[in-house]
Amino acid sequence: MIEELLVKKLIEKKYTIGSVESLTAGLFTATLATVPGVSATLRGGLVTYASELKTLLAGVSKEVIDAKGVVSKKVAQLMAEGGQKKLLTNVVVSFTGNAGPSVLDNKKVGEVYMGFKINDEDCVVIHHIFNGSRNEIREQAVQFACEQLLKMLS
Repeated sequence: MIEELLVKKLIEKKYTIGSVESLTAGLFTATLATVPGVSATLRGGLVTYASELKTLLAGVSKEVIDAKGVVSKKVAQLMAEGGQKKLLTNVVVSFTGNAGPSVLDNKKVGEVYMGFKINDEDCVVIHHIFNGSRNEIREQAVQFACEQLLKMLS
């Protein structure tokens, strides 16, 4: 499974990982936690489902949220950057998006932004549209993020 390969790569590189999750509500961290030995790399995660928690815990300004909307490239970037500072990790993945059931802030169901912050490198934000039910969208986003992160670390 992809999460096992990701954990192996993180341990090999001696990197720590954390997450700031909205759309996925902790599913990324929970998925990594299924892998034996993950405690060598996983530090934790912030579930910032509510907008005010994106501000309070991840340092995303209310002004940016008001201007860009919670489902945006900028918010995903700031979630990852803020999360890296709070969690003291080499790697942070952030998730913000719309899992449905209806349009949110003019963003269609399945629209997701994922931020990837690795060490001092610039944050990379990937925009992707997934299809399916709420849970299928969340699960697909987690799997996609694992795949992308594995590529970035290789």
